[in-house]
Amino acid sequence: MENNTERNMSNIIEKFQNQNILLNHNAYRFIKDESYADTIVDELIEYMESDKEDNYIVTLEMINNYLNFEKKRILETIVENPETKKIRKNMNMPYEIKMDITNQSYTNGDIHDLSEYFNNRYEKLRSILEKKPELRNPMEMKITKSKVDNIRLIGIVDSIQNTKNGHKMIEIEDPTGEGKILIHKDQEDLLNKCKNIVKDEIVGITGNCNGNLVIADDIIQPGIPRNPEKEMDFSIVFLSDVHIGSKMFDEKAFNHFIKWINGNFGNEKQTDLANDVKYLVIGGDLVDGIGIYPNQEKELAIPDIYLQYEEAARLIGDITDIPIIIAPGNHDATRLAEPQPAITEQYAMDLNKQRNVEMVSNPSIVTLDNINVEIYHGRSFDDIIMAMNGLDHSNTDIIMKELMEKRHLAPIYGERTALASEFEDYLVIDEVPDVLHTGHVHINSYIKYKGVHLVNSGTFQRQTEFQKIYNITPTYGHVPVLSRGKMKEMIFT
Repeated sequence: MENNTERNMSNIIEKFQNQNILLNHNAYRFIKDESYADTIVDELIEYMESDKEDNYIVTLEMINNYLNFEKKRILETIVENPETKKIRKNMNMPYEIKMDITNQSYTNGDIHDLSEYFNNRYEKLRSILEKKPELRNPMEMKITKSKVDNIRLIGIVDSIQNTKNGHKMIEIEDPTGEGKILIHKDQEDLLNKCKNIVKDEIVGITGNCNGNLVIADDIIQPGIPRNPEKEMDFSIVFLSDVHIGSKMFDEKAFNHFIKWINGNFGNEKQTDLANDVKYLVIGGDLVDGIGIYPNQEKELAIPDIYLQYEEAARLIGDITDIPIIIAPGNHDATRLAEPQPAITEQYAMDLNKQRNVEMVSNPSIVTLDNINVEIYHGRSFDDIIMAMNGLDHSNTDIIMKELMEKRHLAPIYGERTALASEFEDYLVIDEVPDVLHTGHVHINSYIKYKGVHLVNSGTFQRQTEFQKIYNITPTYGHVPVLSRGKMKEMIFT
């Protein structure tokens, strides 16, 4: 049976043949061994056609000449448009870091810390839930051992199960005890609500208790009120998952992005948009990292983490006149457990020393002028997708809405998302932001939900072998720009 590599090579050879170009043996071996080679075929053909000499056979020497030509082109100094520089010189760009957990980690990881962590989560979200009229003066869970009408409970979800009779059973607990909540199979509205409930989230329950079970009337999530929209007379650019150091990192597209943000790329309308940008937010996975998954070294163009950050500093260093806020992701050089501290000088010295770069934690909250932005890389999306049937990685708009309703960025504990048992749960959404910015899944999405801008930025990494297996098609080169309260998208190729 023909494997993926052979089928891919057949397609590549056919592309060359359609242009009356042949591959010699050494060139064939090079392209076959390089996982990213199929992405440069069109550019290589264009390069050969632009050459003054007539070329009909691709040689290894010709490929090397192309790669050196491309590298030289990329390394050209990117300068800021004088008009853009003048506009930004007259801009006021105030920002404030409202939450950053860097250097605030005190956990030892023992069972006492875990108890403190969940107690803090419970108290934070209880204080939100008990403000709702239907949950005022909630009762303690231990009361569920008695017969009580019009019961009001707030607890953490331990489990969600289907009974043999087709009902739904939810077990919840608070510091005083545990209770079993029955949702009858005929309660269609409540059963639909149950589809969005996940383990370890905090919910409110109303109903009647017979001393054994609570027969639920309603299930209530913390939720968010409608957020009044603020005036915004500037633009913010959102990036994530750049993956510098990967063979699949699209450096050409990224350099087009940097030229654009410096006012040197695109039409007049696009340049006007660039001139309106006051802030750049990067929400994790700036580099590809090392040792993140098995056999990653085969897909690395830069196999050294320090050199990856040096390259990132070189590229980001061409953006000099606007604040750049950088948070880490699961590929970055910081602890894997969330909340993640900021990337330090130990790994990214040049980036940390860049005067307009601000390194923050994951998650973090920054106020950009008057706009509150909560930054979260989005690793918990993997757990939400597995827990809620019918979702996949293209549904980040739905997932972000769910996180806002749960008022927690990573509600499920003990799955793929490693969570540090801090004394305080920093992933609770205490205050409703104006913008929630996430990444991780490499697919752009945007929705305005109750006045909050929910932005998931794409990537600058082309489709990887892992993504091909799971049929994930990244929106690479797509950059969301929140411009004066409206979402716009720039696409770089």
